[in-house]
Amino acid sequence: MPKSAARVTRRATNITLPGDLLLQARALGINVSQACEQGLKAEIARSRGAQWLEENREALISSNDYVDRNGLPLSEFRQF
Repeated sequence: MPKSAARVTRRATNITLPGDLLLQARALGINVSQACEQGLKAEIARSRGAQWLEENREALISSNDYVDRNGLPLSEFRQF
């Protein structure tokens, strides 16, 4: 459910970070929680994308093979 459709429940958690990394972040005024959240969102998106590609690999290969053999469908109507 999108953020706007439902209240986002936040939960406290513990993470372990290298000490020097944490010191650098604090010295630069970086909000570690927000940075971790952004990094986790990016990693989730990357992982979901990789999972989708794996789940659909056969269909993608099949589609690409079809185009290699037959060209793009309706290509005669494409304007460049």
